[in-house]
Amino acid sequence: MLGPHLALIRATVRHHGIHPRLALSQAMHYMQQAHSSSSVEYQPIRSVLVANRGEIAIRVFRACTELGIRSVAVYSEQDKMHMHRQKADESYIIGQGLPPVDAYLCIPEIIRVAKENEVDAVHPGYGFLSERSDFAQACIDNGLRFIGPAPNVVQQMGDKVAARQAAINAGVQVVPGTDNPVTTAEEAYEFCVKYGLPVMLKAAYGGGGRGMRVVQELGEVKESFRRASSEAEAAFGNGAMFIEKFIENPRHIEIQVLGDSAGNVVHLYERDCSVQRRHQKLVEVAPAPNLDQKIREAMAADAVKLCKSVNYANAGTVEFLVDSQGNYYFIEVNARLQVEHTVTEEITGIDLVQSQIRITEGMTLPELGMTQDKITAQGCAIQCRVTTEDPAKSFQPDTGRLEVFRSGEGMGIRLDGASAFAGAIISPYYDSLLVKVISRASDLHASASKMNRSLREFRIRGVKTNIPFLLNVLENQKFLNGTIDTTFIDENPQLFQFHPSQNRAQKLLNYLGNVLVNGPLTPLATGLKPAEIYAVIPETPAATDPPRGFKDILVAEGPEGFAKAVRNHKGLLLMDTTFRDAHQSLLATRVRTHDLLKISPYVAHNFNSLFSVENWGGATFDVALRFLHECPWERLEAMRKLIPNIPFQMLLRGANGVGYTNYPDNAVYKFCELSVKAGMDIFRVFDSLNYLPNLILGIDAVGNAGGVAEAAISYSGDISDPSRKKYTLEYYMNLADELVKAGTHVLCIKDMAGLLKPQAAKMLISSLRERYPDLPIHVHTHDTSGAGVASMLECAYAGADAVDVAVDSMSGMTSQPSMGAVVASLMGHDLDTGLDLDRISKYSAFWEQTRTLYAPFECAVTMKSGNADVYQNEIPGGQYTNLQFQAYSLGLGDQFEEVKKAYREANLLLGDLIKVTPSSKVVGDLAQFMVQNKLSAADVEEGAETLSFPKSVIEFMQGHLGEAYGGFPEPLRTRMLKGLPVVKGRPGATMAPMDFAAMKSDLIEEHGSKISDFDVVSSAMYPEVTNDFFNFRSKYGPVDKLDTRIFLTGPKVGEEFEVEIEKGKTLHIKTLAMSEDLNANGEREVFFELNGQLRSVMVRDQEAVKELHVHPKVTPGVKGQVGAPMPGTVVDVRVEVGDEVKKGSPLVVLSAMKMEMVVQSPCDGCVSSIDITKNMKLEGDDLILTVDPK
Repeated sequence: MLGPHLALIRATVRHHGIHPRLALSQAMHYMQQAHSSSSVEYQPIRSVLVANRGEIAIRVFRACTELGIRSVAVYSEQDKMHMHRQKADESYIIGQGLPPVDAYLCIPEIIRVAKENEVDAVHPGYGFLSERSDFAQACIDNGLRFIGPAPNVVQQMGDKVAARQAAINAGVQVVPGTDNPVTTAEEAYEFCVKYGLPVMLKAAYGGGGRGMRVVQELGEVKESFRRASSEAEAAFGNGAMFIEKFIENPRHIEIQVLGDSAGNVVHLYERDCSVQRRHQKLVEVAPAPNLDQKIREAMAADAVKLCKSVNYANAGTVEFLVDSQGNYYFIEVNARLQVEHTVTEEITGIDLVQSQIRITEGMTLPELGMTQDKITAQGCAIQCRVTTEDPAKSFQPDTGRLEVFRSGEGMGIRLDGASAFAGAIISPYYDSLLVKVISRASDLHASASKMNRSLREFRIRGVKTNIPFLLNVLENQKFLNGTIDTTFIDENPQLFQFHPSQNRAQKLLNYLGNVLVNGPLTPLATGLKPAEIYAVIPETPAATDPPRGFKDILVAEGPEGFAKAVRNHKGLLLMDTTFRDAHQSLLATRVRTHDLLKISPYVAHNFNSLFSVENWGGATFDVALRFLHECPWERLEAMRKLIPNIPFQMLLRGANGVGYTNYPDNAVYKFCELSVKAGMDIFRVFDSLNYLPNLILGIDAVGNAGGVAEAAISYSGDISDPSRKKYTLEYYMNLADELVKAGTHVLCIKDMAGLLKPQAAKMLISSLRERYPDLPIHVHTHDTSGAGVASMLECAYAGADAVDVAVDSMSGMTSQPSMGAVVASLMGHDLDTGLDLDRISKYSAFWEQTRTLYAPFECAVTMKSGNADVYQNEIPGGQYTNLQFQAYSLGLGDQFEEVKKAYREANLLLGDLIKVTPSSKVVGDLAQFMVQNKLSAADVEEGAETLSFPKSVIEFMQGHLGEAYGGFPEPLRTRMLKGLPVVKGRPGATMAPMDFAAMKSDLIEEHGSKISDFDVVSSAMYPEVTNDFFNFRSKYGPVDKLDTRIFLTGPKVGEEFEVEIEKGKTLHIKTLAMSEDLNANGEREVFFELNGQLRSVMVRDQEAVKELHVHPKVTPGVKGQVGAPMPGTVVDVRVEVGDEVKKGSPLVVLSAMKMEMVVQSPCDGCVSSIDITKNMKLEGDDLILTVDPK
């Protein structure tokens, strides 16, 4: 018999070309040792069909290729783009019309493909049909060889009860359990009553953790059985269960075995699979660390003994539980290849898949050189299953498109994968396994180190993965010590404490793609485009500290010492507003941190004698979050690092913080505390109505925080005009007295509209200086009328210590007076500023270029010069361009002159207010409302009871901003409020304190663990805006790092640019193309090159996918119909159909830009229909709802 067998061996060598272990001379040696090989018929396999998918299919194909065997794949309709079908020599679709999983369970289809394509053998892989004895039998019945155990062995080992009995018969210790499969919940309950708890429910005809439950309480038995049985039915086609006693805190050890048809069985040592969750293995290690050698040998011997007793042929796994005393118990046999077979291959050097094929051909283990004495284990191997599951959400499977896939390779790393490539679609139909990563090294620590390194190199974008969790496992000391059991994950909740990947590059590409497809994500005010320039940054000395400035005095001597130094300074000091108020006035507050930081070092090195740099607070805070999508706190901290020598100044709206409403007192105190911590120095505290209680609260909050309190008197009217009787010199002097008593360090005159004429400036400042000779005086103004330089010079001559200026190219009009003009005017004078005009010129040149990047917000589109009509309309400079921008957004751009006139009328209607944010916003909202609805002042007074006024106007009239000087206008107030409650006294005094700890907890729950105390205060000031900011940054990443033109309007196709996302990390991006056609989801694919690699993002085209929808309009003359008084977005719907409402009852809240409006019921009645939903965008006169009048 030896001759014919050797002939077959020679034929096989010629046919396969190569052989992993067998040369002809070796074959002679092994054949002579094979005690029973003569009884085994050898039949070479020329083609193999893999009845599976994914990575295991590819694993088998690779083995076939190495053996010179033709490989055949089958695939479902859902897998037509899957990699496994492309890796095979041939591939055929199966199960057309069947559900995704059923396609791979359709035995007739698989047999048909095999027979039609001259397949010799079928490999089942793992899962699906791999443990179905009827599949194995069907293969044999149709003349196909089944690469696995014989059908009767698959049947016996797949039946948990039969396998248990086989173990008992072989003398292997088992866990006490049922003798036969249990099919009803009642039987399960009876067993538990008889034998006690806890127990393990296990699928009788399948494994892999499916259909497994641990039951601890008797009352849970029946429900757990039903759920486990249902899961088993779905996975294996049979819901019968096996019940056994549950071993507490065991190790899960499995022995890899190989058997042949001649009765030989060997083991290939063990694997530790104790890292598992819900009985699903996550990390496997071979050999098992810290396993007693005697136990290892005994388990291996029992595994071999059991397999020999059932005539086991081919690869299989015998699984055991090992308790804390070293007792081990047989639990099951997996009569197939295991997912974790890879680690055994790595430590033994034996290719298990090739061995399976060889054994199926008829070769014996001795012929393959696999006698037990020749099988050794060297080193340590670890396998991690990288899955598309989110460990932060209980390992919820994630699906979608792999936007990026970059693996971690190198020495000692093996990757077994299938669907892991950029562009692959992860479907919800199949297992979430993406790639198996296997590391091999000399010991557990070294292998874990390689695995850690590999996983950290992975970059997977588009879907969530479990890599952060796996990294925590690999770094856990218990794991590294090899002292774990199956409770490891449950007992170590810190494994779930991880930081998700930042994914900054891909998020930025998503942002850029969205801008290219859908247009700017930041609303633009004009049709102008950002200039295509890069501003030239003037040079500063390298690696040298800037010269000392007033910040150093403040740090050394505190607020009082700082104030004294300012007062003792001989020349006029300047505050530079370029970093805040100048661009608020000229460019709608849109200048980004990205550009501010470029010029900051130059300012620090060349203008160290400045009184301060105004760079924060006021409108910059919410605009940064709302429109620029950047964190204002990060701006402040970054600027402080670059300008360490000049004091920073901010606007604090007293009790309004940096918001437009009132806050509990502790919110204002907390804001000031954190502002000082982040780098703020001087707080210009003002109140929009000069309401003293609100001002005093702000002064106290600044003092408690350790900042410099600069109490500001907001200036309105004209003290040089005797006919103006409301805001007189006496009024201002009396207010100054109160602020000095309150402890202000510096006194400020805040001329927010530029109304302080030179003569009035002389009168006011000289009076203040005479009364307070030792108190520093600072004057803030705007140059709207063109008289700003003259007024500031008069202030200086009258005794002011500091005045506001902006660098020349950012000065004039609604901004501040020119820095260069003031400096030149005082050269050679006792008040000489000491600043150098040449340096100012270079500073101005930078801003002249940078300003062109913000062309979409340029006020000069409509305002070509200063305008003395400001003395009539009294619009604050900082509000002017924002009001203009708002008018454009409401469709009133061509009526801005009317808006300015209406502003004056609205101011007088409201009682001639001090106008500064937020009171100026009240006046502006009313003015826009009047123009939008074509109302005169008389119309407003006459129709006050029926009109739905902007929310800000109603809240002002209620007293939410405090008490206006001279009181509220009557009877207009009463008619507007229609019985709404009013606030008396300081509004914040009666508000409950904010619970910052609870707020932080809520924010962390919604947005993740990176929420800081600064973020909490942002949320306190602007809850919705901050929430939107977090969501935006989470979706699009650090867009603040993009150059301004690209941030606003996106790059051009073919354009190359760089983005420095952090120090030492720069992205090189090239825009390649955008698809013309939409996919089925209405998306366009946008292609980029990122650091030389092709990337693409899918972006939904918002215009292309819009459904045609015409919203109904209000029918004129129909009583009870309520229309939108302005274009806007529905923020809140306060009523439901059927609600009874009274005249004036709030119905809906609309928002357009920063203006909110409460739409009120025009009559008493019942709500009969609602035509809008929350977040719906409306045009003017769109029907909101209908009230049936009573």
